[in-house]
Amino acid sequence: MTTSYHDPVLLTECLDALNIKPGGTYVDVTFGGGGHSRAILERLGPGSTGKLLAFDQDADARANAEAINDPRLTFIPANFRNLKRFLRLYGVKQVDGILADLGISSHQIDTPERGFATRFDADLDMRMDQQAATSAKEVVNNATEQDLHRILGMYGEITNARTVATAIVSARANRPIRTINDLKTALQRFAPRGKENKFFAQVFQAIRIEVNEELKVLEEFLEQTPEVLTSGGRLVVMSYHSLEDRLVKNYINKGKFHGEVDKDLYGNELKPLQAITRKPIEASDEEVSRNPRARSAKLRVAEKV
Repeated sequence: MTTSYHDPVLLTECLDALNIKPGGTYVDVTFGGGGHSRAILERLGPGSTGKLLAFDQDADARANAEAINDPRLTFIPANFRNLKRFLRLYGVKQVDGILADLGISSHQIDTPERGFATRFDADLDMRMDQQAATSAKEVVNNATEQDLHRILGMYGEITNARTVATAIVSARANRPIRTINDLKTALQRFAPRGKENKFFAQVFQAIRIEVNEELKVLEEFLEQTPEVLTSGGRLVVMSYHSLEDRLVKNYINKGKFHGEVDKDLYGNELKPLQAITRKPIEASDEEVSRNPRARSAKLRVAEKV
């Protein structure tokens, strides 16, 4: 199920976790290259009454969906933060399983003009939805020093976030930071020797998360899943960095993102989902050697109580 667009990570594990039934209704909220979606359609079986609804805000993903000739697939060109609204629009109240493969696709990283990768020079863009108003260029050139400090520290987990934020503000005072190389040049002296790639990856991750509101989108999505899932329905979420994984873990285990789980008068935990895996599922050494992106993947599975 490998495609040149994107090699789906933990494919078999995702399919097994969804516990696919032939007549069931499933949602892939991050269609991308369609690798996971194609495999779900195969698992539904030929001639089954099952359905798959796939979300993606990227125009390239829409083209990939159009290449799949299967009447059971409905492609929805929207951000999955609007999950419940669009499912209702398509006459679907509840589903048997939801799959989310978070982060960016290999295709997005490998397309230089999208501005996601540090190894190319291009305009600072990083928008997953190319119709969105705010690009990385706007964030880097217009955010206050205080906001840049917050973005770099919180989303990039950069230790010298305040110094880096000050450097960006100083550099843009001379001339706008328009390209990837402009930004790297402004920050080169702050990259720890021998760990330059990791440093720039953290800077880019932080800006990308801000541009696409990724953590806010994830929270909004997770809060909608209990209402959308049928009893016994599965939520399967794959994340690639600790910030996402923490939100997913907390929501599954506590029904909220911060603090302890709420309890009723009798001490029973009030949470809509039950973890199926105590620890996240991770890729095998063999898969990581074949697809390095799988190295940081953490797959969590929950079932609606």
